[in-house]
Formats: sequence, structure tokens, C-alpha cells
Amino acid sequence: MKYYYVYILQSENDSERFYTGLTDDLESRLRTHNQGKCKHTSKYIPWKIKTAVAFTDKEKSLEFEKYLKTSSGRAFAKKRL
Repeated sequence: MKYYYVYILQSENDSERFYTGLTDDLESRLRTHNQGKCKHTSKYIPWKIKTAVAFTDKEKSLEFEKYLKTSSGRAFAKKRL
């Protein structure tokens, strides 16, 4: 079974910096972020996984990632995740 992960990273150097993304290979994606290959996260490496939620439905994972990137989604994540 294939999984799609919506993840929240937290910078180890600046604990107030977070990044939300989507992948089907969580370990590889974390390595990519920590190698500085993603322009949105390269300034705040290293990163650690704060939260990861696995979905079997790609559409639902896309919707959840999109929600977490809204202001209400960020508030939800801060309080609940």
C-alpha cells in the first residue's frame, strides 16, 4: 500500500520556524531539506520532523496540506499537532 505524508518540519536552529509539505517518501524528503536543496527551507537547516500524518488517499493528503498552509490550519497545527 502506498502512503502520502503531510509533514511539518521544525528548524533545529530556530524553533519558531516551521515548514509544511507533502511527500510519498518522508526520509528522502527530510534529507533533501537538510541538504539545502529546497530554497524555501535552506536558510534554516537542519530540520527535524515535528509531525507526519499518513494518508492512503492522495487527494485527501493534498487537501490536508493545503488546509495546514492556511491561517486557520496553522493555528490548528500549533494547538493540536
